[in-house]
Amino acid sequence: MISVQVAWARLGDARADLLTLLDPVERGRHDETAAPADRARFLVGCALSRLLLGELLGLPPADVPLRRVCPRCGGPHGKVRLDMPGAPAPYDFSVTHSGALVGVAVSSDGAVGLDVEDGEAPLDVEGAARTALSGTELAALHALPPAQRRPAFLRVWTRKEAVLKALGVGLRMPLRGLEVSPPEAPPAVLAWPPPPTVPPDRHPADLRMADLLVDGVHPATVAAVTPATGPGPGGAVSGPGDVRVVPRDGSATLAAHGR
Repeated sequence: MISVQVAWARLGDARADLLTLLDPVERGRHDETAAPADRARFLVGCALSRLLLGELLGLPPADVPLRRVCPRCGGPHGKVRLDMPGAPAPYDFSVTHSGALVGVAVSSDGAVGLDVEDGEAPLDVEGAARTALSGTELAALHALPPAQRRPAFLRVWTRKEAVLKALGVGLRMPLRGLEVSPPEAPPAVLAWPPPPTVPPDRHPADLRMADLLVDGVHPATVAAVTPATGPGPGGAVSGPGDVRVVPRDGSATLAAHGR
């Protein structure tokens, strides 16, 4: 069983004094972000990550050693990671945001990926589905009544995004080649584009997922790379279960800082 803390906060939780938690690289990126909503998302995500990790590590949030390195250009804008000099990182974490929601997942048991999608934002379902879904997934989507297609697509999308984040491959992997279980079924990876170009310590066969619903309307998925357990049920590459989600109130965590 892998345990994952998942905390949710909102854009309205952003406030100026949280900037004191950011390191110089993060503050520079924050200040260079033009759109106010994007600045707020970045600030909330950074501050909440630092508060959660600082609590677990016994460190002041501002002292949590985080590092961003782009794998393509080496710039300070890649996936953020916990960087413990001379030792493996004791925690992995993942940050996601959509609309007014910002989420952070943290685990000491394995690599994690978290994704959330705004269940109420405008969306060209047909256009997005043609880009992101396999032929089988697209046919299943079109078999649904029109009113059910949007939530079904978003559920499939959050599963795929969470999987790619947990495996550390991001959107470099073609989404149409990654096939997940239907929205009404427990989350699992059914097919992976060969060969699976993932870090050597992570493999689709070791993946487990849990679906979430935030505020009753926003689908989210957390994926975790667990110790190898063999092929999933029914010939799946991965299977559901083995993920225990520990909910945290991210808004309360941010509000408590500085009191």
